[in-house]
Amino acid sequence: MAVLKVIEILAQSPKSWEDATKQGVAEAAKSLKGLKSAWVKDQSVQVEDGEVTAYRVTLKVTFEVLADKA
Repeated sequence: MAVLKVIEILAQSPKSWEDATKQGVAEAAKSLKGLKSAWVKDQSVQVEDGEVTAYRVTLKVTFEVLADKA
């Protein structure tokens, strides 16, 4: 039996929500071993002077903390 943990992270990109998601997962994978999935919980944008300057996502990231060795 595997034990999984879910954490919430925030990521942003000047390009798109898709790019923010990719960057968030890539950064999480640097320190979390056994990364299994990510779910986009929320999306928003940063606006300056009436222009969108950044795309933001809130991600729920799931990773394995204990693997079944059987």
